[in-house]
Amino acid sequence: MHSIESFGTHDGPGIRLVIFLQGCKLKCLYCHNPDTIDTSGGSLMHIDELVEKAVKMKPYFSEKGGVTVSGGEPLLQSKELISFFKRLKQEGIHTNIDTNGRILNHFTKTLLDDYTDLVMLDIKHMTEEGYKAITGVPNNETTFTFAKHREASGKKMWLRYVLIPGITNIPELLHQMGSYFKNYKTIEKIELQPYHKLGIHKWKALGWNYQLKDTRENTDDEINTAVEILKNYFKKVKVN
Repeated sequence: MHSIESFGTHDGPGIRLVIFLQGCKLKCLYCHNPDTIDTSGGSLMHIDELVEKAVKMKPYFSEKGGVTVSGGEPLLQSKELISFFKRLKQEGIHTNIDTNGRILNHFTKTLLDDYTDLVMLDIKHMTEEGYKAITGVPNNETTFTFAKHREASGKKMWLRYVLIPGITNIPELLHQMGSYFKNYKTIEKIELQPYHKLGIHKWKALGWNYQLKDTRENTDDEINTAVEILKNYFKKVKVN
């Protein structure tokens, strides 16, 4: 585990206990938590302790809130999360996974289909070339395979997409994404994250080269244009 945030309001519906797990197989150019990437880092925490924290926060969750597990990439620990989410469901607590969608093994399917109320799926890019340029690894199709599985399950999903000027915030790509997902019944909304450099100091601390340091932030007009395009395809478009 990497860290825990109490009273999170940007990681799913309502007020949430957000648990950030350590380890990710991607190295996205814009990652604002690069300290979560190393799979050998982090610390151990017993499931009982996490459940106890969640139960204590339950009065603050109200009807919408609950527990979100993020990362890093939480589905690297799918097997362990089954036990955790099973306990949370027994306590009547809403569960959410924030994922890049690269892992879809037996344990992941059990976790998603039986114990995960909501999935927030990061769409990195719509093309193979763009995906590899952003993440450092190939096979963009894994994300779409993951989305198809979630759609088939009939359970709720949100999409998340980072708007990077000149890279992902391109009208053609936005239309392509909208067209791909427009018939999905499980997608409640898409959340847009305007590009920022808030994590650049973490890259420097790790001694890593931040390749997007010369990339500018989005203009208001660019953000508004992206929202207007995606409104044609999704029930709700939110800018974080």
